[in-house]
Amino acid sequence: MTRNSLRRKQPENNTFFLYGASREVVIQDIDSTSQNEYITAYKDSWNYGVIMLRCFDQAQMPVASGAFNDAERLVSLHFRMSGDDFRKNRYDVKTLAFLEQHEVKDGAFAHLCKYSYDAPSDLKPESRKGFDFYRICLQDNSILDAVDRANSFVKLKPLMLYIAVHELIHVIRFSTGTIDFDAPQKEKEQEEKIVHRLTRSALQPVKQNDLEIIMDCFDDAFTINDLYN
Repeated sequence: MTRNSLRRKQPENNTFFLYGASREVVIQDIDSTSQNEYITAYKDSWNYGVIMLRCFDQAQMPVASGAFNDAERLVSLHFRMSGDDFRKNRYDVKTLAFLEQHEVKDGAFAHLCKYSYDAPSDLKPESRKGFDFYRICLQDNSILDAVDRANSFVKLKPLMLYIAVHELIHVIRFSTGTIDFDAPQKEKEQEEKIVHRLTRSALQPVKQNDLEIIMDCFDDAFTINDLYN
């Protein structure tokens, strides 16, 4: 996971959140069949220049979507969180084709961005309440390249599930103040080890051969890719 933190004004509409103030999410330009309704798809105006990065296709998008549906249930179960408790974490998920330029990170599977929103200044003081919001930015090209290089040794579905669970655990730990998003590098390195352990534990109820291979790949002795930079 890589991290980025920005401050923005609070959005005027409610179609921006995965969880939190609104569950109204607009899905555009992608196949919505069997799709996690919370994966947003707002295509930005910037482009990638001469190099075109590889993105999930219509067959792969439902795999990514399903991974986050399953991850939400597994993480809730692991932390013994009710649906209401889980929805207190404000976050959404975007795939590569719909990321802003600063949300793209070469060599990472996922990039977690934190945005701090300020309430409109024309509101009454008692109504002015900003909030932090997290965006899980999937790096489709890195994920697909890792699957291709593994020559069917690593499959997309279990890899996506591992990434989804891992990122959601990060979101929860940041949202609850368990760890500071802007902690010193040494603390971040320790946090990654903690989250890897928590991810393995959360995945135990669905552990099977393909997933076990992924979990072994993220062991200290061997990695299929650099998930973080």
